[in-house]
Amino acid sequence: MSKTNESLMQRRNAAVPRGVGQIHPIFADKAENATVTDVEGREFIDFAGGIAVLNTGHLHPKIIAAVQEQLGKLTHTCFQVLAYEPYVELAEKVAARVPGDFAKKTLLVTTGSEAVENAVKIARAATGRAGVIAFTGGYHGRTMMTLSLTGKVNPYSAGMGLMPGGVYRAQYPCELHGVSVDDAMASIERVFKNDAEPRDIAAIIIEPVQGEGGFYVAPKEFMQRLRALCDQHGILLIADEVQTGAGRTGTFFAMEQMGVAADLTTFAKSIAGGFPVAGVCGKAEYMDAIAPGGLGGTYAGSPIACAAALAVMEVFEEEKLLDRCKAVGERLVTGLKAIQAKHKAIGDVRALGAMIAVELFENGDLHKPNAALTGQIVAKARDKGLILLSCGTYGNVLRILVPLTAPDAQLDRGLAIIAECFDELA
Repeated sequence: MSKTNESLMQRRNAAVPRGVGQIHPIFADKAENATVTDVEGREFIDFAGGIAVLNTGHLHPKIIAAVQEQLGKLTHTCFQVLAYEPYVELAEKVAARVPGDFAKKTLLVTTGSEAVENAVKIARAATGRAGVIAFTGGYHGRTMMTLSLTGKVNPYSAGMGLMPGGVYRAQYPCELHGVSVDDAMASIERVFKNDAEPRDIAAIIIEPVQGEGGFYVAPKEFMQRLRALCDQHGILLIADEVQTGAGRTGTFFAMEQMGVAADLTTFAKSIAGGFPVAGVCGKAEYMDAIAPGGLGGTYAGSPIACAAALAVMEVFEEEKLLDRCKAVGERLVTGLKAIQAKHKAIGDVRALGAMIAVELFENGDLHKPNAALTGQIVAKARDKGLILLSCGTYGNVLRILVPLTAPDAQLDRGLAIIAECFDELA
């Protein structure tokens, strides 16, 4: 009996807890670059990229070759027991890429959540303080500490009770929704007045472009004022570049466009082209604040994933993917704005590089987010062979994270499908 999406969904529902969501009722069988084929043989254009993991596309030949070569050498020793060069080489290369004119060191782990957890640990050890300021709409992971940092209860921490304390919430600046840079800075000062003294705050953590929150870009002025505030009070600035990193925004890290450097930078997702590696890179003096044994993990910095990540960095250079990122972003934004001109439901099209969002409202009323239409567009696009994602505090944002290696013809076909969906639904 041939496998179908429906039969596999039945098995999934019986075997996998319901808390593991699934956006599309599709089971992938194989993929190449920006095309995914399901178990029934149907092809889809992938505008999701495994949620910002596949900037270099599915099964990039150079990455697969690097992994295959590493498989012939060793797959695991635990770096804390027996070290291996790919970990050290990747730590060096990430440190050379992360913004900041200072000596840096790099910790490798396995997931984005783990990277953020360790960034907080490092900040606490380096400052002798415990508090952290995070932002509305922020997404930093699903572990207990990162859930406390994440600015969205449902579905991430719903029903789980209170998360760890010592986390305070400030406003993320967003001109579209009436939160100015001054408003956001004032909200941090309110934390200092109402909740915790600056000397109790170890770090302020921010996404340069919010991911799950809706792809809002932090203004340069805000980042610069945030940097000055942190310097004034001895607070570490953590840039969560898990989603923005590895070239998604047109620079390898988004902070390169912000005019300031963070003290600690977290990265994951696209850094290894689909293989699980993540990490923290920051000022050497802060990274060394924790004694030997206080950082690490059994699978942290897997030699397989390190080999993949080193290949990703070579692919970015050889194929000039940062330039390609800008071209992809411009092509898609131009097409999406043409669709916006025909449909009042599209209140905003925004992007930094190829990190692209389309925000939907009822009749263009910015006070009425249209989550229902967003969901309908995602479903209709799937029916037409395009995989999209939604996001945002109100679920009213379409987000595009297409592989940077996708050919123009596929980008144009994706745009055409989005246009058809709006013509039929909006």
